[in-house]
Amino acid sequence: MKVGVFDSGVGGLTVARSLQQSGCFSELLYYGDTARVPYGSKDSNTVTRYALEAVEFFNGADVDCLVVACNTVSVTALEQMQKFSNKPVYGVLEPGVMALEQLQGIDTSAQVLVIATRSTINSGAYQQQIQALGYNQVNAMATPLFVPIVEEELYDGPILQETFKHYFGKLEKPDVVLLGCTHFPLIAESISAYFNGAKTIHSGEAMLAWLKQHLDLSAQFDRTPLHIIATENVDAVKRTATRWGLKL
Repeated sequence: MKVGVFDSGVGGLTVARSLQQSGCFSELLYYGDTARVPYGSKDSNTVTRYALEAVEFFNGADVDCLVVACNTVSVTALEQMQKFSNKPVYGVLEPGVMALEQLQGIDTSAQVLVIATRSTINSGAYQQQIQALGYNQVNAMATPLFVPIVEEELYDGPILQETFKHYFGKLEKPDVVLLGCTHFPLIAESISAYFNGAKTIHSGEAMLAWLKQHLDLSAQFDRTPLHIIATENVDAVKRTATRWGLKL
């Protein structure tokens, strides 16, 4: 199976990495709209227009399905993408919520913290779906500063720790942190440590588990080629992919 992966920038590479490392896919085609990143601060009409342009690109590409690695697009434009796509389109919202439901040692009394971009949080999509499962202690917080911190590869250290204090200093310790932005898995260990071992839910791992549950997949490929296309500075995206452990 050949899979397309779409993101507003480089964050979706964390999803592509999980898919590549699984050995379940014959080929990955990554499309990053780096010329117009970030999407998280843009209005819904603009995000939808950009997302449909991506659909147009993938409609002409040799892939079997499309994974929307961007949380902002997943909560804003997924239905429109599915309507105009000529192949199945999967977003990261449902997989993330499924991963929470299946998390071992966690029940509906757990304290759940969702962190994401402003537009993802303001949509209320994660909060609504999590509460629909019976969780009644859900806190949602926009944490946009984590995006440039990750892009600067500050995965630990004083800048990250001060940013944790800025966002989380007055919070009650959560049991689970749902990482509602694909940049955030790169600081998942630091987030968990800050909250004394809180569990984290990673979009890439959640998407892989969801695809395995809904499609006939098995680990059968020793190497999954990754092809990268970007609307700006594709060489920088390729360098980021290599630094983040993907094989081109």
